[in-house]
Amino acid sequence: MTESDEDARTAWERRYGESDRIWSGRVNARLAEIAGELTPGRALDLGAGEGADAIWLASRGWQVVAVDVSETALARGAADAGQLAARIDFRPCDLNTDFPDGEFDLVSAQFLHSHADLDRERILRRAAAAIAPGGTLLIVDHGEAPPWASALQAHHHEFPSAQRVLDGLELGQGWQVLRCGSAERDAVGPDGQPAHLVDNVIVVRRGQHGG
Repeated sequence: MTESDEDARTAWERRYGESDRIWSGRVNARLAEIAGELTPGRALDLGAGEGADAIWLASRGWQVVAVDVSETALARGAADAGQLAARIDFRPCDLNTDFPDGEFDLVSAQFLHSHADLDRERILRRAAAAIAPGGTLLIVDHGEAPPWASALQAHHHEFPSAQRVLDGLELGQGWQVLRCGSAERDAVGPDGQPAHLVDNVIVVRRGQHGG
């Protein structure tokens, strides 16, 4: 069985079970850049993983709902959060079949890619629908496969352009596109190898009267 044949929960639990830690524990750079300028409110972190972004948001005054299909990853995040755990709702959620209720001042989707089947376009449209008036949707994707990805992983992933992702949101009137394009950054891979990566960054804000 290949990873694409598994359901998302099984695939990600298997991956998290392979190591005590698979992410760096540092906040994603684009989230820190964009959210650092926003007034804290209620945030939703899609595909929260081991919780680094949610913890960073909570440390800056946000009340966070952090969802991920892997309970193992969420448990690690809750353990790392310490006293900030009171500001974070670590919630198991398969975004293919479920989505958190309510409105959010910020929805963050950082590298929401998966080898398992994931209806990204529908999920991101639901994310846009969950934005409160005046709120912000931040989507950051890989613009291309990172150099440490295997040829098989790269083959199974699609890397749509920022404009294609924006078009897929099907936003109505009342939305402001603050950013839609690519950005480069230096990074360090899982085995310590340096790399130059390209991110696609989409930032949209809902008008105060909705849209």
